[in-house]
Amino acid sequence: MTRPEPENVTRVTCVGTGTIGGGWVAYFLSRGLDVTATDPGKDAELMLKRIIDGAWPKLQSLGLAPGADPSRLCFTPHLEEAVADAEFIQESAPDEEDLKIELFEHIGKAAPAHVVVSSSSSKFLPSRISRNCAHPERCIVGHPFAPSYLIPLVEVVGGEKTSDDAIGWAERFYRHVGKKPLRLRKEIEAYVANRLQHAILAEAANLVDQGICDFKDIDDAVAYGPGLRWAFAGPPTCYHMGGGKGGVRHMINHFGWSYGSKDNAQALLDSVDDMTSHIDMDALESWRDDNLISILKGIKPLPPN
Repeated sequence: MTRPEPENVTRVTCVGTGTIGGGWVAYFLSRGLDVTATDPGKDAELMLKRIIDGAWPKLQSLGLAPGADPSRLCFTPHLEEAVADAEFIQESAPDEEDLKIELFEHIGKAAPAHVVVSSSSSKFLPSRISRNCAHPERCIVGHPFAPSYLIPLVEVVGGEKTSDDAIGWAERFYRHVGKKPLRLRKEIEAYVANRLQHAILAEAANLVDQGICDFKDIDDAVAYGPGLRWAFAGPPTCYHMGGGKGGVRHMINHFGWSYGSKDNAQALLDSVDDMTSHIDMDALESWRDDNLISILKGIKPLPPN
């Protein structure tokens, strides 16, 4: 058999149905796919249905694909049965490397050789996860963010033996079902977004250790400051807009560059040009303001004690 085009996939398998895996099940169902789910845990099927019931109204509010229906779920506790006729496999077992290595070995024996197998791992190298898997060229990491049924980002990471064809196919598949795939150029533990999150939390802990603020202050500093902008523009674009009408070039010329090599500075300039050269600063600032207004109107505070 040959691998179907991503837009022709109708049947996926989710291995592991906890918080992340259950979110994937709900999301794939909302995209009008048939989903086979498997988990050996006690009461796993009942817990999965609770996750779907909780997620479904929120997915409905975003808009369901034609034919989307929770009844298109099939659950089995048997891994081999679940993956036997899959067209794509998303593994979301607990984040334990030895467990994932073992699962990929079993999946490799039971799943068709052409099927892409993706792990929801949050930190492990795909080369290690797939080391005992038959046909490791089809194995990747597809790292989501909780809640996996809402947040679009999926970090797509290939291992030493992963083929470019499998990585490209996975990118197209995730994009087709409405996710935002981010392909890493090479594998690294914890990938990109988690490393950024960890860096911010490490600096937060450092500030608290120095007695400068407490962790509530950290929450407020991010949630009511740069976090609002980061919802639609990452640090490079925000840095560009921070330079006013002169943009990122004014920022670098005025304040200098202290974030790595001069090559990094040029890479930033090239990237910002690539992202924003089609729009002038007035229009970019208007886009920023419109997004901020939408977010500020939609924010709901924590429920009171």
